[in-house]
Amino acid sequence: MISNTTINLARLVFMILTVLLGLSLASGQGRQALWLGGSFGFAFGLSVVLIDQCLKNFSIRGFSTGTFGLLIGLLCAWLVTRIGFFESPWMERFELAHYIFELAMYCGLGFLGMMLALRSKREEFSFVIPYVRFRQESVQDHPLLVDTSVIIDGRIAKVYQTGFLGGSFIVPRFVLDELQRLGDSRDEIRRQRGKRGLDNLNQMKRLPGMELIIHEDAVPAETEVDAKLIRLASLMGARLITNDSSLTKVARLQGVSVLNLNDLAQSMRPVVAPGDELELNLVKEGKDAHQAVGYLADGTMIVVNQAVDKIGTTQLVVVAGAVQTSAGRLIFAELKGAA
Repeated sequence: MISNTTINLARLVFMILTVLLGLSLASGQGRQALWLGGSFGFAFGLSVVLIDQCLKNFSIRGFSTGTFGLLIGLLCAWLVTRIGFFESPWMERFELAHYIFELAMYCGLGFLGMMLALRSKREEFSFVIPYVRFRQESVQDHPLLVDTSVIIDGRIAKVYQTGFLGGSFIVPRFVLDELQRLGDSRDEIRRQRGKRGLDNLNQMKRLPGMELIIHEDAVPAETEVDAKLIRLASLMGARLITNDSSLTKVARLQGVSVLNLNDLAQSMRPVVAPGDELELNLVKEGKDAHQAVGYLADGTMIVVNQAVDKIGTTQLVVVAGAVQTSAGRLIFAELKGAA
């Protein structure tokens, strides 16, 4: 992705060229003409740069779609002006009205055709051009805007390698700056988090097939990182990937598509119901003297009654029930022989 510095440099060169062009056209016409030519060139260049700034979120796909709609509108205007309404003898004295009518038709129908095309879905063009269909762009092709928390977490690389995530991964510059601030922090825990996030980014960059892009554009309208992420995701039409539950809720309220890795992990936890039999490695004592504790692969704790003497062994247990606590789901089980 091109940086702001490169874009601003190109704009500056364009402005200089337009001023020089204005001066060259006015050369030999006197000092006043030179000032006028330079001013006209500067005004022209500035107007083009301002138009470019207004169209910064308008892609080549939107331009081609709008051009197609404009052509359809101009074709309709041409057909309307060919009906011969102003060619009758009693309308000959309204020649000016004839030209005004044609201009109005071309401008009006051209504009309407362009706007209708921009508001239409890509597959709707098959009704206009028979037997021609555009490739359906799936949600998997949409870019992923990466949050600080999910970079530090590190699971995103493993999920990508499974093939469940696709598209390009975009890391905004302000997220990278936040990781750098964490890495330079005097607090040991914050410094370790920042360094781990930067290490994870380097690991993601080395993954074969993963397209990792550093987005350089700033979001001056917002000051908070979360607000910047939501704003940028909305402008880019990107999906936001995060571990932050508060950011997830706010983004979804604003119509931004969000992928939360914690929600994914929660949904992938095995469903354990009373009566299910499990092979469990008992690793430590429970809260009560007769209890032993084991863990499922996803970290869910299982408390086995009357199994304290089985610690250090793998036993077949039968699930008795489960309770939901503030720390997560707690499952109780019995040894199969004692169930």
